[in-house]
Amino acid sequence: MPLEFQLCPARMIGGDHPCFIIAEIGQNHQGDLAIDCGADCAKFQKSEIPLRFNRAALVRPYTSPNSWGPTYGEHKKHLEFSHDQYRELQRYAAEVGIFFTASAWDEASVDFLHRLGVPFIKVASADANNLRQLEFTAKKGCPMVISSGMQNMDTMRRVYDLVKPLNPNFCFLQCTSTYPLDLNNVNLRVIQTFRKEFTDIPVGYSGHETGIAISIAAVAMGAKVLERHVTLDKTLKGSDHAASLEPNELAELVRSVRCVELAFGSPEKYRLPCEQSCAAKLGKSVVARVAIKAGATLTQDMLAVKVAEPSGLPPEEIFNLQGRRVISDIKEDDTITADALEPNNCSAK
Repeated sequence: MPLEFQLCPARMIGGDHPCFIIAEIGQNHQGDLAIDCGADCAKFQKSEIPLRFNRAALVRPYTSPNSWGPTYGEHKKHLEFSHDQYRELQRYAAEVGIFFTASAWDEASVDFLHRLGVPFIKVASADANNLRQLEFTAKKGCPMVISSGMQNMDTMRRVYDLVKPLNPNFCFLQCTSTYPLDLNNVNLRVIQTFRKEFTDIPVGYSGHETGIAISIAAVAMGAKVLERHVTLDKTLKGSDHAASLEPNELAELVRSVRCVELAFGSPEKYRLPCEQSCAAKLGKSVVARVAIKAGATLTQDMLAVKVAEPSGLPPEEIFNLQGRRVISDIKEDDTITADALEPNNCSAK
């Protein structure tokens, strides 16, 4: 069974615990829709812009329709919350009863989130190969959720080997970094690959596809953490909105995930009490294909299987009846019952 650990106060992940659902608000900045829709956590993105980008990246012109400024630096500055705003968001999340955290895009942001006391730190796909920052984050001792977009399996093995001795409480999310994500690039089977390769950590899924079907399938395949971007309106300005879920979709995703989890049930196969009435109505028994006299020895050509009144020996016993001795007459088409046969330990073999 995958490792279980406490991702948030009183909230375990892994094993048989419910999937932890993260509403990625990111740079969409609609903070309260995640609460009404049943998600476990609202997540933002935290960066100290001069530490995340070099000067040339910040001053380059940014003329995209999604731009919030003439340069990429101005664009990112417009979208970044201040430290005080993060504290305000955290207080609000506590008031309404939802966990609050963020992705840390640089070491200073890791420090800030750690001081803020978030329950876990998210590592974005772009930093999944940033080994020095991963080491820095792991040493904080805070649980980590690490996305794997843009990476390969060798890199994820290196990440595992680096983080595991420093901080055992982390998980990997299968992720493909494109917005929105085409279905043929989802690769949900990586969830199974991760589960086989990294047997002592939980595995999850961060989805950028449209709709909710793929995310539900990810949970059915074993995802213990599920992250989806959320928005109030997919047509709003910004590259994330098109790959995000609107409130009604997020609510339906949460409901569907909980239904799937309920349907997981038991790994043991047995006849359930709820099946008894159907078994009584549709279940079949062994009957006499022909009239059988007392003293006869049963052969397969004497037997048939039908829905019968009264019920008798079940069909799975038909091969075991071969060679059994009949001790009372059985009419053609009558049910064959145990009391019409010589006890098994006395019959010919």
